[in-house]
Amino acid sequence: MRIPRNPIPLFAAVLLWTLSALAASPNTGTWTATAREDKLNLSFRFEERSQMGLTVPRSAFQGLNTADGADTKFQLVREAGTLNFEGRFSGGEGAGHYQFAPSASYRQEMAKLGYTEISPLEQLQLAIFDVGPARVKALAELGYTKMSHDQLLQVAIFQVTPEHIRELAGLGYLKLTFDELLSTRIHRITPQFISEAKGLGLGELSLEDLLTMRIHRVTPEYVREIREAGYPDVTLKQLVEMRIHAIDANYVRSLSRNKNTRGK
Repeated sequence: MRIPRNPIPLFAAVLLWTLSALAASPNTGTWTATAREDKLNLSFRFEERSQMGLTVPRSAFQGLNTADGADTKFQLVREAGTLNFEGRFSGGEGAGHYQFAPSASYRQEMAKLGYTEISPLEQLQLAIFDVGPARVKALAELGYTKMSHDQLLQVAIFQVTPEHIRELAGLGYLKLTFDELLSTRIHRITPQFISEAKGLGLGELSLEDLLTMRIHRVTPEYVREIREAGYPDVTLKQLVEMRIHAIDANYVRSLSRNKNTRGK
């Protein structure tokens, strides 16, 4: 069973950006935000049709004050540079202006890793999503070199960490492509899920099998319920087909009851 490999549509939903931004200076612009208990839903606007948004933990900011009516100045300090915000919050909603101060040393460190043509807009994006040279170097040492700018952003957005790659390798999932790595993050292929899935006795499970289980919600609980309902030898392929056709343990039991009733 083939599964969708390309995570770009989801990525695009997270990062909204029009090509018109390329012509604009990204180092100044406006921001809006919604304050949550422990995070800030933050949107940047560069010009009329150019914007992007993300969620950032409150702890990442310096000087953040979301009290009603209070003028606020706060910073987001990243390796790629510092974003300085000014504005005001009211009812948990904030708005104002920002200025970005890019880091020259960041460009030098990234150049050493082969990223010699980072544009001002790209450096701002790398700052916002907190893509640092240490992470880029660690990924390169694991074989993920010469990543495009979009891939670097996806690394940060979907938290493709060296630790995650090593954990997968330790469980037998080696030399995954970049898109496969993204899929493991998007579909929550964690070491715990892998261990649980392997413990179900469904045979050798490829990465595609694991992704299929996640996509079609073939959970360990679902497998156990179907087995207990009278299908102890059900295969993964059959389980997926049952999920696709909305067959659960209750439906299986109801068929068994009807069959027994007709047999009397």
